[in-house]
Amino acid sequence: MTLLATSIWHGKIHTDSWTSGSAGLLDITEPATGHVLGSVGAADRADALAAASRAADAQRTWAQTKPEERAAVLRRAGMLFEDHAKEIQGWIVRETGAIEAKAGLETHIAANECYEAAALPAHPAGDVLTSNEDRWSFARRRPAGVVSVISPFNFPLILSIRSVAPALALGNAVLLKPDPRTTVSGGVAIMRVFEEAGLPAGLLQLLPGGADVGQALVEAPEVRVISFTGSTAAGRKVGETAGRLLKRAHLELGGNNALIVLPGADLDLAASAGAFGSFMHQGQICMTTGRHLVHESLLEDYVARLSDKARSLPVGDPCTGQVALGPIIDERQRDNIDRLVREAKDAGAQIAAGGTYEGLFYSPTVLTGLTPDNPAWTQEIFGPVAPVLPFSSVEEAIALTNASEYALSVGILGDVGLAMEVADRVVSGKVHINEQTVSDEANSPFGGMGASGTGSRFGGSAANIDAFTETQWLTMRPQIAPYPF
Repeated sequence: MTLLATSIWHGKIHTDSWTSGSAGLLDITEPATGHVLGSVGAADRADALAAASRAADAQRTWAQTKPEERAAVLRRAGMLFEDHAKEIQGWIVRETGAIEAKAGLETHIAANECYEAAALPAHPAGDVLTSNEDRWSFARRRPAGVVSVISPFNFPLILSIRSVAPALALGNAVLLKPDPRTTVSGGVAIMRVFEEAGLPAGLLQLLPGGADVGQALVEAPEVRVISFTGSTAAGRKVGETAGRLLKRAHLELGGNNALIVLPGADLDLAASAGAFGSFMHQGQICMTTGRHLVHESLLEDYVARLSDKARSLPVGDPCTGQVALGPIIDERQRDNIDRLVREAKDAGAQIAAGGTYEGLFYSPTVLTGLTPDNPAWTQEIFGPVAPVLPFSSVEEAIALTNASEYALSVGILGDVGLAMEVADRVVSGKVHINEQTVSDEANSPFGGMGASGTGSRFGGSAANIDAFTETQWLTMRPQIAPYPF
């Protein structure tokens, strides 16, 4: 039997085992064709609240499990992602509309996330503090308890596993709610891997469903930490609820990321980087290059090269041909992309390439003639659209970059010395010199500021330990202390 055989999960959610959800079925639809690939179970609020209670019970035992035993589960999970990579990639291609290279990136990073997390159980669990009293004093890290992970559709495997793996490794239980459109890639695959890796029952529970399930996973009394990746609008609601309930919410949200092309930059390389940054996975990435800031001396040639690349990139079904771009995830998202392109044109922008679609396949699009208040410049499009704006001085480029409410990723192309000066002055969670804006590694802290989220909360031992543990102060004396009472 294959890892993802539909007979295992069809019509099911996973709590202590695979079982029917109380809210019926969720169809998984292939965006490229409209075909239904299968159906998972749909949880409801009661399912989520019951799962939180079960998770809390399982977590207490897991937190006492030897570090080497927790690490072994994570290592086995990493190997299973490698062993079953082709099967999982097939689902990513069909379920998300990804090209094979993007699907391969997801399974590769998923394995690495598990391997990185496998080191966390052996990480020092705190600090020895000085004290003015006759005692030992420690600050020690303890598991947070139950962690809710709510993940989106665009990179469903990566954006789930990057929280699931470290949270489990550090002794927590996890309630996982993937996007309903990509539940197999973002949920079933992870559930099956950890089942086969020997994770004890109750520690990872899969709860596909709608907004009511997400709300329950924030409000459940047992949940102490919420790891949310998604839109800024939805993230604000999660953060508001978590704040009212005095829970920690780690929010990785939207982006409208700037690529700054400095004077003297190699135009062929810059246009290639810009095309990748804007068009990779149909622009459906929080790190997508949403703003191209190009020095005025390079503007005309840059737009020409970028437009040529846009027109030459094949768009189609990744399952049936060698394409660079697949389909948009659904009609609602496609219509939002097209609305912003039309509004941009109405506000004075010119369409240098693209601006058309057939079904869910949206052509790579280049916009010029914008002003800084154009909607295509100020809003996150989340589609294959590259708005280009000139700047005359580095000061202007920095000001335009920092004018956005988003602050997730910035790319700077050109002279390294000048780029270093710019990097020190832009407000962004990530800065990449001589690279475009889309980049992620399992051992690197990832996160944004402003409307892009609450800071670097994912990746690397320090960020993950901060995210998924609590700090406890512990003191110890050789005898009971004397008191004046």
